[in-house]
Amino acid sequence: MNKYINLDIDNIEDEHICCAIGDPKHQDGVDKKKEWMKDKLEDGHVFRKLDARGKIFIEYEPIETAWVPISGENYEYIYCLWVAGRFKGNGIARELLEYAITDAKEKNMSGICTLVAKKKKPFLGEKKFFQHFGFEVVDTIQDYELLALKFDDNDTPKFNDNARLMKIDDEDFTIYYTNQCPYVEYEIRELTDYAESNNIKLNFIKIDSLEKAKNAPCIINNWANFYRGEYVSNRILNAKAFEKLL
Repeated sequence: MNKYINLDIDNIEDEHICCAIGDPKHQDGVDKKKEWMKDKLEDGHVFRKLDARGKIFIEYEPIETAWVPISGENYEYIYCLWVAGRFKGNGIARELLEYAITDAKEKNMSGICTLVAKKKKPFLGEKKFFQHFGFEVVDTIQDYELLALKFDDNDTPKFNDNARLMKIDDEDFTIYYTNQCPYVEYEIRELTDYAESNNIKLNFIKIDSLEKAKNAPCIINNWANFYRGEYVSNRILNAKAFEKLL
């Protein structure tokens, strides 16, 4: 039987958070992620992981306090469900998702939802996997879809109107980001150095509050790229990937 751990205020400092394990260059990002999580735990944030060294976890919280431009009542929102490497194909993703579904039902929630794409994109879940559990498409913006598993008919989650813009007024390359992902901080430093060395105007807009997240001008889970005012992708960029987009 697999053993799982739920992070809480008492164990979060001693437990790894699955991503960027043992990689010193990402330690700042890990620290910032943990600080972000400490505040979110009070909102009912759940981070459940396999008791093992690897990327095997699910992360979710009530949609009302989730840092995404999505609205709904009495739903859980899944930020991330990730099972990587040798742990894939062993039913662990199923166990993690079933735990979240059961947890939501025991809390008398109206359902549970998550962000996916019509075609697989980085840092987003597999649409077909969720559909196997009864999740259905309830809203769409471009290639992105909001999936929901309803337990009752009280409400249906949806993308906020501001997220449907997928545009900004700034023509320069602009990146919106949060500290929800531990890989972000290192890439921001790398991109900043690259832009300065090559005299490229690059803007960073940090989403550091629930209000900013709910009012984001695009789909965002933890990172969003804009160029010449248009949304480009949700891919977390390094310097090489950034160069290719210019």
